[in-house]
Amino acid sequence: MPEIAPTLVASVLPANFAELGDQVVAIEQAGIDRIQWDVMDGRFVPNLTFGPDVIAACRDRVTMGFEAHLMVEHPDPMLSRWVEAGCGIVIVHAEACRHLHRTLSTIRELGARPGVALNPATGLETVEHVLDLVDLLLIMTVNPGFGGQAYLASMEPKIAAARAEIDRRGLDIELEVDGGIGPATIAAAARAGARVFCAGSALFAGNSLADRAAELRRAATALPLAV
Repeated sequence: MPEIAPTLVASVLPANFAELGDQVVAIEQAGIDRIQWDVMDGRFVPNLTFGPDVIAACRDRVTMGFEAHLMVEHPDPMLSRWVEAGCGIVIVHAEACRHLHRTLSTIRELGARPGVALNPATGLETVEHVLDLVDLLLIMTVNPGFGGQAYLASMEPKIAAARAEIDRRGLDIELEVDGGIGPATIAAAARAGARVFCAGSALFAGNSLADRAAELRRAATALPLAV
């Protein structure tokens, strides 16, 4: 079977916020595929981060794709703001959306690719009936809200089940994992079936971003990723 390359996404949560524009440029120069903006409202998760104006201010600095991961209680009223800020992918949490079909359809109508995320305690069956509406499924491998947390290996059966369901139905959906992804954990997530890997602390710690990105790609492909 043909091999496919992993998609590497950088979370900017560990970046130096005082130099955010330059950090975004450094991420692109390191050869990383896209940037995830971890949007937190202090209610759905106990932390506050970026608004759309911050993202928009960085948009013209790079050409790489942006995804907004909305860890917020009420995403619907501001969906258009994240798209206008330049996010080509908008990810909402199933736990936060009362009318998930409507929310995902609205994201697509706004011109972005819809994604849905699941917290560790949320079962895959929660999104079974909306998979036809999404371009990306994000399995959280930590409880969202803070960077630097330990990877939850107990999520690997959920990743595997998601991969099996996507493949069984022949869906064109990116399967992403986020949380505790580093050189020691990325291979296990890849073996379980993830193809997109969001890393934060592992990219910003130690040597250069390019070196860390290359290390993650090598680890993810230690065993072939089959289509």
